[in-house]
Amino acid sequence: MDDRRSGQRTRIYKSGKILLGSWKVPCTVRNFSEAGACLEVQTTYGIPATFEVILPDHESRLCKVIWLGDTKIGVQFQ
Repeated sequence: MDDRRSGQRTRIYKSGKILLGSWKVPCTVRNFSEAGACLEVQTTYGIPATFEVILPDHESRLCKVIWLGDTKIGVQFQ
């Protein structure tokens, strides 16, 4: 499998929140770089193509979904 990431990601295991209007969906940040991240959630059902995420030790970031699994989301920061 080709790794098409533009930068090296750092493995982490910290909690974050996906902002969906007034809802805050808890997530776990599995890896992170300045370009994107892998987020783990209970279910990806209902996750839109773009959303805001609050990451530990960072300001909220606008994200675009690059790939979607049952419980994991690959995002690119906008």
